[in-house]
Parts: sequence; C-alpha cells; structure tokens
Amino acid sequence: MEQEILKAFITLFVIINPIGNLTVFIGLSRGMDTRKRMQIVNEILFVASILLFAFLFFGVYIFKFFNIGLDTFQIGGGIILLIIAISYLLDIHTGIHKHKDISAVPMGTPLLIGPGTITSTLILVTEFGVFITFVAAVLSLLCVWLILRFSGQIYKLIGAHWAMVASRIMGLVLAAISVEFIKSGIISVVRSI
Repeated sequence: MEQEILKAFITLFVIINPIGNLTVFIGLSRGMDTRKRMQIVNEILFVASILLFAFLFFGVYIFKFFNIGLDTFQIGGGIILLIIAISYLLDIHTGIHKHKDISAVPMGTPLLIGPGTITSTLILVTEFGVFITFVAAVLSLLCVWLILRFSGQIYKLIGAHWAMVASRIMGLVLAAISVEFIKSGIISVVRSI
C-alpha cells in the first residue's frame, strides 16, 4: 500500500508542479506584504483542495453520467498530460496576466488544479481507489502549501536557474507518466475488442 501511495503522490505532485509554479507565484505576489502573501497562500490551497477533492470523490459519477470509459479517458488524459509535459520541457508559457486576486485564477486553477491534475486524479482513483488517492492528494496539497508558504526563501535558496531545472525534470517525469497512461488505455481498448 505504501508503494501505491508513493506512486499516486509522485504523479499528483509532478502534475501540480508547485516548484515550476513557484516563479509564477513569486511574480504574481510581488509587492505584497508577508501577511497578505500568507492569506493568498491559504486561499490558493482552499481553492485547489475544493477542486481536487470534488473530482476525487465525484469524478467517477461524472464518468458514468456521460458514459465515458476509463480506457478512452486514459488515452485522452495521457495526451493532455503529454502536451503539458512538453510545455514544461520547452518552457512554453500560456500568457498569465496579473490579477488582483490570484488565489482562484490563475494559481488555484488552472496552474495547480488544471485539466492534467483532474485527469490524473480520476485515473488514480480508478487504479488505486479513493483512499490511496485521497492520502496522496492530501500529501501533495501539504507540499504545495509548504512550498508556497516558504516561496521567498526557497527561491532565494535555489535561484532562478535551478527552479527552471526542477521544472524541466518534472516535465520529463510527467512525460513518462503520460506515456504510461496512453499505453495502459490502448492495451485496455485492444483487450476489450
């Protein structure tokens, strides 16, 4: 069970990519005092938690309602994850603009909890069950909170160069995970024929 939790945690942590989004958060929160930044971090975690747990607990029912099979979702979701991984690896930006309130948009969603995270969560629930995915999600969100909470210190410690390197490594890991999802989906489709 520990290995399954670890695998689910690594998948969610990599797709949420708090290290890669660290520079975005620092840029968007520039000029805020410490108290305001801490308030924003808590609000980001609240928004991210609501979205993540909503899909974790009710995503399967959404699947059934729309009559979507896991195998087709794994293939489609894997393709989305692969595109996200390539954007990390090639440093392709989506054009984020400054917002007065950054907790919901863009930080809560789509940066932390976007299509890739939702896809991964639904696949992990089907693969490992709700409990293991829930534990992995809680651990991932805790890491997000810690990284954003100490964002200034972490960024000073690792610097812009190493933050970029970490983002690229996460992109590479995510690419491998996405290919696994696509492969599993294709195998399931072939077996069902």
